[in-house]
Amino acid sequence: MDFQKALLDVDKSLSTDEVEALSFLCTDILSRKPASLDCASSLFSLLMKEDHLSAGNPQLLVELLLTIQRPVILQNIKLSFQLPSPSTLISPYRKLLYRLSEQITEEELGEMKFLLKDVPRRKLEQKSTLGVFLELEHLDLINESSLEYLETLFKSVCPVLNEDIRLYRKEIWHPESQPLTVISSQTPKPFYRTDFRGDKTPQLPLQPSVNPSKSPNGEMASLDTVNPEKNNPESQENDEVLCDYPMTGKRGVCVIVDNFDFSKSYHKLNNREGSKFDRDALKEVFQWLGYEMYTYLDYNAAQIKSLFACIGQQDHSQYDSLVCCILSHGMEGKVYGVDGNLVEIKLLIECINGEKCPSLIEKPKMLFIQACQGCKQQYPVHPDGIEDETTRISADAKVVDVRSPVIADLLVGMSTVPDHVSFRDKLCGTWYIQSLCKNLVKYVPRRVDLVSILTKVNFDVSSMTDASRLKKQMPQPAFSLRKRVVFPVPEKPPPEIGALTKDNP
Repeated sequence: MDFQKALLDVDKSLSTDEVEALSFLCTDILSRKPASLDCASSLFSLLMKEDHLSAGNPQLLVELLLTIQRPVILQNIKLSFQLPSPSTLISPYRKLLYRLSEQITEEELGEMKFLLKDVPRRKLEQKSTLGVFLELEHLDLINESSLEYLETLFKSVCPVLNEDIRLYRKEIWHPESQPLTVISSQTPKPFYRTDFRGDKTPQLPLQPSVNPSKSPNGEMASLDTVNPEKNNPESQENDEVLCDYPMTGKRGVCVIVDNFDFSKSYHKLNNREGSKFDRDALKEVFQWLGYEMYTYLDYNAAQIKSLFACIGQQDHSQYDSLVCCILSHGMEGKVYGVDGNLVEIKLLIECINGEKCPSLIEKPKMLFIQACQGCKQQYPVHPDGIEDETTRISADAKVVDVRSPVIADLLVGMSTVPDHVSFRDKLCGTWYIQSLCKNLVKYVPRRVDLVSILTKVNFDVSSMTDASRLKKQMPQPAFSLRKRVVFPVPEKPPPEIGALTKDNP
């Protein structure tokens, strides 16, 4: 294909935002700053005029399209080329800013503009995130060696983005190693799945039909796979810290136990109004993440024990992980069955440890528990058993100290700290589960690890309250994970989870 014709086809394939992104990425390449361009052809003409782009040297075009994650355009124009490795035509700094802009939502952009007191407001109107970054550069507030201003801004808007800046600094400190930006600029390989299983059947699969072997390179990109430097002890230590659990096979089973109806309990325990919202949210999110879903309603204590014993007896060798969710009333170290009998959570954990379930050894086992760990609260509120009819916010009072015994590769997400209640909105679901689902949907596409996501859940839930502003809650994750849990980015669009606010949880 004629090169000029190929460039025209590229121009027709790009959106206005993508043209702005290409112009931004070329800011340091062109001798004069590119003005506002309405089409990619104008940018290509400038690059060709300065000998940065030609039929014999299309590498910059290749790198630009790969950076904005449009490799399909390269396939369509059928150019023959070899991409330099490592690629250095676009600066790592420019790629960093572009990646950051792709992760900032419209709401977060509005918050950034509000906080930018050093930039005249009129200059920020109608500006995209890339436009805001350019204004910060023009005012010399940020540059490739000084990003502290941006980090301070992100602390208030989206703290997880500072991890990208940390990795960028590591990259420029080790220029002899392969740049991280080349890896992260590629389109993440989505997780393809055609065998989603619903929750209609109450039986867990007894014999998996497939048992694929795990690739030795099955882990997602970590410093160990990106940076070949091995003779630096400090580098080796960092590689180990940032290692991820392999997520290359089937994702695993997700079991949800939702106890709503306590009318037959011999203890005075109210029905858990609003629990359906949590159950539905968990089903949508974990099915989106690729898990086979199994939901069990209103289980008594004996049934809960039997269920976890069954889970531990299954062959999980074809799966990458296990997720279990329990929604019920509880007290410290225990959860209630609908019959009013208690189940010790440490006994449930023992059912899925390495001794009882060898096929889950060295795989992450995640247990999320929405239940109180006691009856204490910061201010006078009524726990379950004495329902407060004046508010829709209820407590799941009346879960386990997983610190002893500690088993490897376990994460237990508790909805509240020991001895305290956990709140449930009768119209929206619990503060904890709704925040968990919302943050998984928001941060999994950004490849944020699970512990960091749970830290954000802690922040969100601790900021919530009811209309009286008297009720407060603090979740508490506990884990013996030895690697990071980073879920692969699903191919399907994320589900919509009801938004929670600080004033209207």
